[in-house]
Amino acid sequence: MQDLGIDDSIPHTARIYDYLLQGKDNYEVDRAAAQQIMEVLPEAPRMARDNRDFLVRAVTALAELGVDQFIDLGSGLPTADNVHQVAQRVNPAARVAYVDHDPIVLAHGRALLAGDGRTRMITADMRDPDTVLSDPTLLELIDLSRPVAVLMVSVLHFIAEARELVAKYTSRTVPGSHLALSLATSEGTLPEVITRVSAVYAKSSSPIVFRDHREIHALVEHLDLLEPGLVDLHAWRPADDTERVAPPPIRGLAGVAVIPG
Repeated sequence: MQDLGIDDSIPHTARIYDYLLQGKDNYEVDRAAAQQIMEVLPEAPRMARDNRDFLVRAVTALAELGVDQFIDLGSGLPTADNVHQVAQRVNPAARVAYVDHDPIVLAHGRALLAGDGRTRMITADMRDPDTVLSDPTLLELIDLSRPVAVLMVSVLHFIAEARELVAKYTSRTVPGSHLALSLATSEGTLPEVITRVSAVYAKSSSPIVFRDHREIHALVEHLDLLEPGLVDLHAWRPADDTERVAPPPIRGLAGVAVIPG
């Protein structure tokens, strides 16, 4: 892998996720962390795919509602069905700003997006909404005086002050904008699993935070949830009615909400 001047001595959440999705943009330290997670959670790759599948369904639904601007926070490494590809299948004029601060994510994202005038990679930490939403490159593409979809998929469980962060982003976007989110919940998850997975992520770039349903609902209490509300990842507007054989050992909740006007 090309030397991009990054610290590869600790695992990074984006690269762990990439490995779980069978990507190739990860280091040995990331693969080792992913293997430790899979020792506790053999279903971890399926759970990563569930998050990705929710992202695809949510972006498709939003584009079909007429949303044509997307900000993907903590976007991670490019994979199949990236946000711009999904949105532009519905509306070829859709614009997407990807926000990340990992050098590998930025390098691969810019290579993928080269020549696409409707997408941008934004170098910023999603935990700093003032910097993100005032970034000149983002503002060249995204018109914040119009509704926009803010995507926080599989990232808020790595943010200690998630409630404050959601409030800041939603207060800076106009009524009619949307928020799509998914995150791990402690409810329905065995305490031993929480302890062991937390121990792995404690050594990574971003420790994980498990929240109960009350705490997760509080993140969006000022917004109007679209049907079917905050539900298990696979249950948010599934593509088919196939029942799961068994629930995953770590539950994840997902939903899409609109900022009321």
